[in-house]
Amino acid sequence: MRTAFRVLLNGYDYLVLYLGLAWLGILCLAWTPVAMVAYPLLPESVGRALGRRVIMAAFRLYLASISMTRRCSFDITALDALRDEPPMIIAPNHPCLLDAVMVISRLPNVACVLKAELMNNIFLGAGARLARYIRNDPVRRMVQLATADFKCGSHLLLFPEGTRTTTHPVNPFRGSIGLISHHAQVPVQTILIETDTAYLGKGWPLFRKPPMPIHYRVRLGRRFDPPQNTREFMAELEHYFADELTQRSALHPPRPENTNGSPT
Repeated sequence: MRTAFRVLLNGYDYLVLYLGLAWLGILCLAWTPVAMVAYPLLPESVGRALGRRVIMAAFRLYLASISMTRRCSFDITALDALRDEPPMIIAPNHPCLLDAVMVISRLPNVACVLKAELMNNIFLGAGARLARYIRNDPVRRMVQLATADFKCGSHLLLFPEGTRTTTHPVNPFRGSIGLISHHAQVPVQTILIETDTAYLGKGWPLFRKPPMPIHYRVRLGRRFDPPQNTREFMAELEHYFADELTQRSALHPPRPENTNGSPT
């Protein structure tokens, strides 16, 4: 009976994994033609507000759907405290592909800095352009667009590592956050994302099943004032993340995984 149960549960986990990925793709694709039509027709302010709220709603629906399976849990309500806060940079660590989904699902007016290739992606591009998300290059243009966007009362989601974490506890930080915070004179709110799995981390095959259930938790970290010296600021920010995440890992170490995605 135990063997049969494990086989059935393993099959259910695969179903959750594959249908979950398909569901996210469907949600993104369903909005793409609407966003493509709306982008040239709507005033910029209307398109921005509509685009961001639709993306928030779609990501919230996706996470709620996955949570209903009882194989994934997302403790992310701490982000709700930021909804009515004034303009700021939201700076999380970046363990997996779902990090932006989790943050955006709770905030109705957040711009996201995206890699240029994602702005042209068939799943994300049209919606990102309607929401006036910001390309990460060239850097000067990114800083200008981000500074202008704060005048709309929005938040900016920007990962200090620039890519998903590959070096524990965080990758070396890039200076974009310091530049934007200094130029726009907005604070930096740190976000600490904790998980017990490497699922969808850098180098994780998209369809490889992790040990399940998996858990994600988001908590608010320290809020930094706009820096005067960006180099010193980035060093302090990186040290803060490294210290916080190292302490947390010592208390709650991640589950070990073998090459087949099962607990060792």
